[in-house]
Amino acid sequence: MSLARLITPEALAQHLGRSKLRILDCRFALEDPGYGRRAHAAGHLPGACFADLEEDLSAPVVAGRTGRHPLPDPQRLCRRLRDWGVDDDSEIVLYDDGPGAFAARAWWLLLWLGKREGVYLLDGGLNAWRDAGLPLEHEQPQPPLGHFEGQADNDLVVESDALLSRLADPQLTLLDARGLPRFRGEVEPIDPVAGHIPGAQCAPFIDNLDSHERFLPAEALRQRFAALLGSRPQERLVAYCGSGVTACHNLFALCLAGFPLGKLYAGSWSEWITDPSRPVIREC
Repeated sequence: MSLARLITPEALAQHLGRSKLRILDCRFALEDPGYGRRAHAAGHLPGACFADLEEDLSAPVVAGRTGRHPLPDPQRLCRRLRDWGVDDDSEIVLYDDGPGAFAARAWWLLLWLGKREGVYLLDGGLNAWRDAGLPLEHEQPQPPLGHFEGQADNDLVVESDALLSRLADPQLTLLDARGLPRFRGEVEPIDPVAGHIPGAQCAPFIDNLDSHERFLPAEALRQRFAALLGSRPQERLVAYCGSGVTACHNLFALCLAGFPLGKLYAGSWSEWITDPSRPVIREC
């Protein structure tokens, strides 16, 4: 069974109230870190707890050493999941405003902790829920304390030194989830250095979606990633982005398309550039 699962708003609405169901609101805005919490307070899916990208789904930044969203301490994240009522056998639905970038980060973290069953992304996110005319609530849920126990699987992660040593490997497929202008180094609105890692291909995460911010059909995704992989082994794929968030969207889409789960360079571009000796390509 695929590790990537979608659920429609209509299907989720029929499951509301189930004892094993937990919903996490993952809304966030890079340009306004407080946005998600405010948006959650203004209205969220019934029963949804708020999972903040920076406070819950990332560790603190260490200047000059880490990227902008380091992986969280696994046991601290397990405690937060228990606070949200998550058990080992819970069914978890993750959502953000629509595109799924922040929800996909939470999906990947759950896989990293060993939660491989019963995790779904709400296809189209809150925008699709609203478009379906489904209700929101303002009350803060108080779920019973959960019993989730997880352990980080660091085989899913590539560290910067290991990636550097592999750049000359012709079997490596390195996918950058940022948009083409940032990839080429034409603009860089967030990080202090522009460009991309040598050998990477530009694979913007937004291209996994249709005009309604829902995931493309599996066959369309398969064609997309097959063209990027070429004849290289599927198992050698590594995904990165600016800070290890939208790369998870590509990993989710790859699984939807039937490919095996690739590895994540979690530090991504914002960590890569903390060491000026690491090579950078700029195409402008």
